[in-house]
Amino acid sequence: MLSQSQIEFYRHNGYLLIENALLPGQLAEMQQVTAGLIEKSRTVTGNNDLFDLEDGHSPQNPRLKRIKLPHTQHRVFWDAVVSDRLASFLKPLLGADIRLHTSKLNTKAPGGGAAVEWHQDWAFYPHTNDDMLALGIMLEDVDEANGPLMVMPGSHRGPVLSHHQNGVFCGAVDPQDPLFDAGKIVTLTGKAGDMTVHHVRTLHGSAPNLSDRARKILFYELSAADAWPINGNAGAYTGLSQLDVWAKLEENIVCGSQPATARLASVPVTMPVPPAPDSSSIFNVQKSGGARSAFSPAA
Repeated sequence: MLSQSQIEFYRHNGYLLIENALLPGQLAEMQQVTAGLIEKSRTVTGNNDLFDLEDGHSPQNPRLKRIKLPHTQHRVFWDAVVSDRLASFLKPLLGADIRLHTSKLNTKAPGGGAAVEWHQDWAFYPHTNDDMLALGIMLEDVDEANGPLMVMPGSHRGPVLSHHQNGVFCGAVDPQDPLFDAGKIVTLTGKAGDMTVHHVRTLHGSAPNLSDRARKILFYELSAADAWPINGNAGAYTGLSQLDVWAKLEENIVCGSQPATARLASVPVTMPVPPAPDSSSIFNVQKSGGARSAFSPAA
């Protein structure tokens, strides 16, 4: 359960760090399942529907960027997001009716695991209102050496910065944008089982993992159920029929129910188009779209 001070901190700053969000048994099972999935990746030679691979991935040295949609890969990940424990953190921020948008397990391999350039999730999937957030559950200890999540406090109350470069959506902001204030950056580290929360419009990113340990964070992206995806945006509902969209909305409910009404809010929306040449993952969007890096000497 969140305290009133935590709720107020989130509303003002756009993020939270919650210690011991997972129970020990649940954490241990997630760690075991994740290890099994990484082991499974030894037989994979290219990106597929389950894995995004790092450069240098091999059967002898499995190196992953991401395990895709873990909540569809093993029940432990779905059971966690629909649990009363996570609901106690979510309901004060999103209300009684909550829907899962997507999930991912970013493993960020040691010795150079890929950075995620600075961005706002909202730029990828605008909805009718922005009561949306991401939970980041640390499956291993995360410190400053292995590419932790970084956020810019208060940015969720400001504008949506441009995520376009050379006329296409590149999925990242330009670190030279005058509205990008690097002096405000906060780094979120913690122990296995701790959890971050960040608002859908909060600027965030993460540096390469230069340590000798993987950085495994399980992300759930969730919304109030009356936040409806705007037709034409990239991601989870693209290409689906009206019937299929409704079925997917209903099956992704984690608390309460899916209303047939959408709540419209006065929120800034720029559509993520024209798309980058490769829109198969945020890593490929940023690379193929020509995003300018905040983490390399050329930035």
